[in-house]
Amino acid sequence: MSALTPVREIDGRTRIVPLLAHPSHHLRTPAAFNRRCAALGVNAVCIPWQVEPRHLAETVGALRHGDSIAGLIVTVPHKAAVAELCDELTGDARHLRVANVVRRGADGRLVGAMFDGVGYVAGLRHRGIEPAGRRVLLVGAGGAATAIAGALAGAGVAELAIANRSAAKAERVVDLLRDAYPSVALRVAPPDPAGFDLVVNATSLGMQPTDALPVDPARIDVGAVVAEVVMQPAVTPLLVAAQARGLAIHEGEHMLTAQLGLLAGFLFAGAAGEAVAA
Repeated sequence: MSALTPVREIDGRTRIVPLLAHPSHHLRTPAAFNRRCAALGVNAVCIPWQVEPRHLAETVGALRHGDSIAGLIVTVPHKAAVAELCDELTGDARHLRVANVVRRGADGRLVGAMFDGVGYVAGLRHRGIEPAGRRVLLVGAGGAATAIAGALAGAGVAELAIANRSAAKAERVVDLLRDAYPSVALRVAPPDPAGFDLVVNATSLGMQPTDALPVDPARIDVGAVVAEVVMQPAVTPLLVAAQARGLAIHEGEHMLTAQLGLLAGFLFAGAAGEAVAA
């Protein structure tokens, strides 16, 4: 798919896909999703909607009644809260209780799904990074982090340690996964990357230049891969520090590109896409 593929002209039949976020200034998904829809011949447009968490429920409730609304794409910090507002959850969203996409039925019924995890693992594999057998430190326990944790466990990592500012949230993720993946060593851990060969930042740290680093780069083992979910900037301060030490890095944008087809396929019948986008 060419980066120059134009979004088709908006007309009276265009389906609308709001992207709920707070804040929204960093979003790269609308442009990428619109290019994918144009390439698929889908008359739809994704637009960023900055919604404060306190207004999320009433916003989603109002969108149920918009016949032009095809559904919603959801990002930080709304993924867990949106899941609770859906009438039905499917796939990973059902047991993880987080959603990053919601399909609106003709009757206003909302069905949520979660593709961040499968997208993240697909993105890793597309870049030649196989998670199976790795010892992984995942920093974060929010919506995206929960989905990524589930997908990494499902991909057969040997160990998955979850670090989060709130240990209770990290423990919740471990509890969600423990019965489903008994062969994976799951635990809550401090944000110390020593001893791991894949370190994933699944927090929003790195979006702002004043943010603290999620881990100490000096503690990362030689030969480890350092991976992000943050997409803006493309190369975060953590990745810059990892590169300075000669470590392999994996940018956050690969999680998005790997799931664009899945998002479109879920929202629009007949627009199914591949798991890994070109």
